[in-house]
Amino acid sequence: EVQLVESGGGLVQAGGSLRLSCAASGLSFDDYAIGWFRQAPGKGREGVSCISSIHGRTSYSDSVKGRFTISSDDAENTVYLQMNNLKPEDTGVYYCAAGKAIATTTREYDYWGQGTQVTVSS
Repeated sequence: EVQLVESGGGLVQAGGSLRLSCAASGLSFDDYAIGWFRQAPGKGREGVSCISSIHGRTSYSDSVKGRFTISSDDAENTVYLQMNNLKPEDTGVYYCAAGKAIATTTREYDYWGQGTQVTVSS
């Protein structure tokens, strides 16, 4: 059974930092890319960043480029999202997802975590 468990969310002031973790079980990073998505209240789910460990590729949305860094610890089967210089517009529920290829659209991902709340105060 595939499971993705996010952690690390919380409340932070604008300009602060958080590191999100996505612990994966039941799958290998050799076979799956991991993506981070977020959903603000009343809005759709937006792709933030994704990584393919085996191909050494990462991707970021324009809104987070230069502020967020995605990385993976293959030995721990965990993907991290380091978020720096956070802005109020980064507020939302952050989800990690596993799919067969790097992609920024939700339909490309097969498995999803339950999400972790990130709130950035101004």
